[in-house]
Amino acid sequence: METSKRAIIIDTDPGHDDAVAIQVALASPELDVLGITAVAGNVPLGLTEKNCRIICELAKRPETRVFAGAAGPMKRRLVTAENIHGKSGLDGPELPDPMMKLQAQNGVDFIIEVLKSSPEKTVTICALGPLTNIGLALQKAPEIVPRVKEIILMGGGFFEGGNVTPAAEFNIFVDPDAAALVFGSGIPLVVMPLDVTHKAQTTAARVKAFRNLDTQAGIATAELLDFFERFDEEKYGTDGGPLHDPNVIAYLLKPDLYSGRFVNVEIETESELTMGMTVVDYWKVTRRSPNAFWVTDLDADGFFELILHRIGTL
Repeated sequence: METSKRAIIIDTDPGHDDAVAIQVALASPELDVLGITAVAGNVPLGLTEKNCRIICELAKRPETRVFAGAAGPMKRRLVTAENIHGKSGLDGPELPDPMMKLQAQNGVDFIIEVLKSSPEKTVTICALGPLTNIGLALQKAPEIVPRVKEIILMGGGFFEGGNVTPAAEFNIFVDPDAAALVFGSGIPLVVMPLDVTHKAQTTAARVKAFRNLDTQAGIATAELLDFFERFDEEKYGTDGGPLHDPNVIAYLLKPDLYSGRFVNVEIETESELTMGMTVVDYWKVTRRSPNAFWVTDLDADGFFELILHRIGTL
């Protein structure tokens, strides 16, 4: 008996690792990508929405609907990451400008509409960037909270600390106010923090395997990873760099690759020193109820095998 497809919305700010995640999702027959909502993050919104369309065309899925959402955080000035992703957000490969059109509807309104019009608890949100679009949707239409099946997000860190400040990971740091709304919402959350994504290293051999696919998508992915990993190789002294966002999609496809624990996570929104910190009660020292499944480990070989296989089908 065929199981029905898992309906997802991808909320993203591409970004090299986002680009890999989107390709894997579009290549996976188990997933029904209802739409992709772009948010400002790695680069400004005008580039993230364009990059979403570029990747849909690279994956030969130009019928995918792409929406532009928030152009900046809920309460703060936008912080971007061109130092890592380059001016375009997808520096490295030569990718043509997209032919497919951006949808007219705002991404936040699209999220609300889909959740209101779908059967309750059938839509999963895959959040690969700052949580602004989702925070705005929760603020604008709090009645969607019980309708969401779960949110799987890349963000935060506990054992690994932060990557943009000593305390904060980029996605949470860009919009801690939106993150606080999401973590306080009561929606089931699965979190892919730096604790687990730093174990998904794009080694030379793994990048070569994408190049050896000898397809447009395979070669473009290898070129994206070559560019993306240069920053982390220098920073961490590793062979390759962590591949963050595809873990969100891989978890949907093969959750048994991952392990973690249910914990309480609060978001710091006041302190200059620790702004955007994910305060994880890993050892249950508070009496706060768990609000997230915090992932800490993965089968890295299984993860790369999965994403290589999916991109190999494009």
